[in-house]
Amino acid sequence: MISNTSKPQKLIVVSGPSGAGRSTAINVLEDLGFETIDNVPLTLIPRLTDGALPRPLAIGLDVRNRDFTLSNVSDLMTQLHQRVDIDAQLLFLEAGEDILIRRYSETRRRHPLAPDEPAIQGIRREADLLLPLRQTAEFLLDTSEMSPHDLKAHLTDWFGDCGSSLFGISLQSFSYKRGPPKGMDMMFDCRFLKNPYWEPSLRESTGVDTAVGTYIETDPRFLGFLTKVSDLILMLLPAFRDEGKSHLSIGFGCTGGQHRSVYVTEQLTLALANQGWQVSKRHREMDRTRMGPLP
Repeated sequence: MISNTSKPQKLIVVSGPSGAGRSTAINVLEDLGFETIDNVPLTLIPRLTDGALPRPLAIGLDVRNRDFTLSNVSDLMTQLHQRVDIDAQLLFLEAGEDILIRRYSETRRRHPLAPDEPAIQGIRREADLLLPLRQTAEFLLDTSEMSPHDLKAHLTDWFGDCGSSLFGISLQSFSYKRGPPKGMDMMFDCRFLKNPYWEPSLRESTGVDTAVGTYIETDPRFLGFLTKVSDLILMLLPAFRDEGKSHLSIGFGCTGGQHRSVYVTEQLTLALANQGWQVSKRHREMDRTRMGPLP
């Protein structure tokens, strides 16, 4: 019998459309110390979790699983959430339709929901089927512009402690020209700040460079903006945590995603870390050039 005072063991159910990186995520979680099981029949999952789990467990779940229906998945997650000895959460990976089409074209694989049709037919059927599941996910991650390195970094930030109940925060800078990232809980527009791009000596630099930060701080609106945003986030974090969220994603955007949003993200990361919060950061436009996209 499990004591009510025992710390619940982490169980991550990894799902999402085919081609969004679920298999890669499963491999990353295995490297992080999780026991991993992929494509197991739904009816067997309760048996796999009988008794105390010796270590964190990650289970891959998609439309290829035997008995996969939204009703069966909903019943499974309800059953897992009722267990006092398990901290069960759903990680949902997604990617843009055009990205999924390209990935299927590159790998020459057939879509499981359209074995004799163009992949786009299966992609759209799967998106409709998985939409209710996506809406219940505790963790939502868009892998459209991620390399395997990027995906590993995100999952390490979230699950690298192998089951700790810490509340995690992800900050991300981005370019509005390329569109806001999906899955953000809140976003802030930094385009009103002085733009270092128009300073020739700073154009090729980024918001991680001291000279860029010094230039942005000369904007009389910067300090007030940073202070108020920091105070707002710090006020909301305990409320989100108490509500049961285990992770919060916050975006900061500017025109090119190289200067203002990067510097604000850097400063907010430092401010939240100094207050004792577990926080990670990503600079989308800077990171995307490091490696190619997910296969």
